[in-house]
Amino acid sequence: MQVDVLNKEGKKTGRTVELPEDIFGIEPNDHAIYLAVKQYQGAQRQGTHKVKTRMEVHGSSKKLHKQKGTGGARKGNLRNPLYKGGGTIFGPKPHGYDIKLNRKVKDLAKMSALAYKAKDNAIVVLEDIQMDTPKTAAFTGILSNLNIAGKKALVVMPEYNDNLYLSLRNVPAVNGTLLSDLNTYDILDANVLVLTESAARIFTEEAVEA
Repeated sequence: MQVDVLNKEGKKTGRTVELPEDIFGIEPNDHAIYLAVKQYQGAQRQGTHKVKTRMEVHGSSKKLHKQKGTGGARKGNLRNPLYKGGGTIFGPKPHGYDIKLNRKVKDLAKMSALAYKAKDNAIVVLEDIQMDTPKTAAFTGILSNLNIAGKKALVVMPEYNDNLYLSLRNVPAVNGTLLSDLNTYDILDANVLVLTESAARIFTEEAVEA
């Protein structure tokens, strides 16, 4: 899959990047995507929900009246879940929502998400840009030149670039990530995937080595 490399003005540089078909041209696997997104969202949950049981609430532990002979129902103490202020029956307890996912499934999900972006022509390759100082307005201008201003964009960099990251982090609906941190959820959550030229070429190099 040949993709033109664009400059900051949104014009073609005359260079192209070959995105490997065995990543961007596969038949997407929706179930693998579902599992990867489920794992990602589960990992975001704190799981700190907690209610008190009858052993933890305040109140007398004395039996209210004797078991038999009163004509009334059997009662324990005021911590009984049936009384106001009593404990909760089978309430939530702190626990994690992480699920285990095999590496091959996670890789398949990520490739499937990239394939969907390729099918939708939602991949832009931007030449490597160097910014002397962090400037949000300058980066917003680049997005306008690429005709993706206002869209949810994910900018993928091969390595951390302090000025570039600080320039994009305050732009609404724009996120930046390292290529090594790229995940299925972030790819799907974005309308447009913006690969820097260096990041895009890493895909090609890895495909050749494989």
